[in-house]
Amino acid sequence: MTYKETNLSQFFPCIRTKELIFDDIKKHPNLENIYESWTSDQQEEFLNICTGNKGIKILYDSFFKEVLNPEYAPDRLSNLLSILLERKVKVKDVLPNDSTRLGDEMSLVITDIVVELEDKSLANIEVQKLGYLFTGERASCYSADLLLRQYKRLRDNAKSKLSYKDIAPVYTIVFLESSPACFGEFKNEYIHRFSTTSNTGLSLNMLQNFIFIPIDIFLEKLHNIGIESELDAWLTFLGCDEPKYIIELITKYPGFKYMYSDLYDLCQNIERVMEMWSKELQILDRNTVKYMIDELQEKLDDAIASLAETKDALADKDATIADMGSSLADKDATIANKDATITNLQSTIAELQEKLSKYESQ
Repeated sequence: MTYKETNLSQFFPCIRTKELIFDDIKKHPNLENIYESWTSDQQEEFLNICTGNKGIKILYDSFFKEVLNPEYAPDRLSNLLSILLERKVKVKDVLPNDSTRLGDEMSLVITDIVVELEDKSLANIEVQKLGYLFTGERASCYSADLLLRQYKRLRDNAKSKLSYKDIAPVYTIVFLESSPACFGEFKNEYIHRFSTTSNTGLSLNMLQNFIFIPIDIFLEKLHNIGIESELDAWLTFLGCDEPKYIIELITKYPGFKYMYSDLYDLCQNIERVMEMWSKELQILDRNTVKYMIDELQEKLDDAIASLAETKDALADKDATIADMGSSLADKDATIANKDATITNLQSTIAELQEKLSKYESQ
C-alpha cells in the first residue's frame, strides 16, 4: 500500500495552523523574542513540526524523554527494549545519570537514559547525533561504567560476602543518527549486536552486550521497502519525520498513534514546546562547535606532524642547499607557511573552546 505526501493534521485534529501558532507567539513578547532569535531554517522547521507538515523528531532529547519517559510510561520503553533485546523485558526503575564515567563527557550525546530491568540487568540507551565519535572504545567504557555501578551498589548493600554471580548483564544501546563510515560497509544491516564469545565455543556468562542502530542506514531501507516488522515500526517512529511514512506506520501499527497524539497535545502548549525546541537548538549548536574543535584539532595535529617531517627532511639537506640560495629561501617559506597554518588553527580552536565553555556554564 502506498501513501501520498499529506499533512498530519488529517490524522491528528489537535494540530493547529501556522496562523493560530503565530497568534499565540505574538501574545507573549518573550516568545516572540525567542522565535526571532532563531534562524529562518530553524523557524521553518519548528513551524513544520507544529503544523504537521513534518513529523516530530523523536530522537531529539526533549521529545524522546517526553513520549518514552519510563517513569510515567514504562510499558513503551519496555516494548522497545523487548524488540531490541529479542526477549520480553520490563523496565523496573530509572537510574540517575550521576555515573563514574571517565573521559570527555561533552561527547555528542543527545539522549542518555539508564534503566534497570526486572531481571536486574541494566540498559543504557544513548542517542548520538554524530556517530563518528561513538567508537567501540567509548561504548566499552560506557558498558564498564554500568558494571561498576552495579558492582558498587551490590557491594554497599551486601550483608555477607559479595558474589560476582549476583552481577547481572548490562546492555549499551546506541542509536546513531549519522553513522560512521564503517557501518556503510553493511548497507543492508541496520542493527548490530555485539557480545563476548570464545574462539573455542567455551561458554561463560560474560556480562557486556552492545547494540548499535544506524538510523541513517535504516531510513534508506525504509525508503526502498517500507515497514516490514515491529522493529521497523519502532525505528520509523524514532527516526523518520516524513508524513507519508508516519501515516503508513500508524495505519499498520495503530498503537503508535497514541504516542504521536501525546506529542501533538504537547504542541498546544506553545511556551513549553518553544522552550524544548530552544534546548534542542542549543544542544545541536554546542555539538557542532564540539565537532568543529575535534575536526580542527585533527588538522592541527596533522599540520604539526607535517611541519616536523619537513624540518627533518630539510635538515638532512642543509649541506646540499647551502650553495643554493633559492632553495634555501623555498625552505624558509615552506616552514613559515606551515607555522602560519598552525597558528591559525590554534587561534580558531581557542575561539571555539571559549564558545563551548559558555554553553557548559549555562
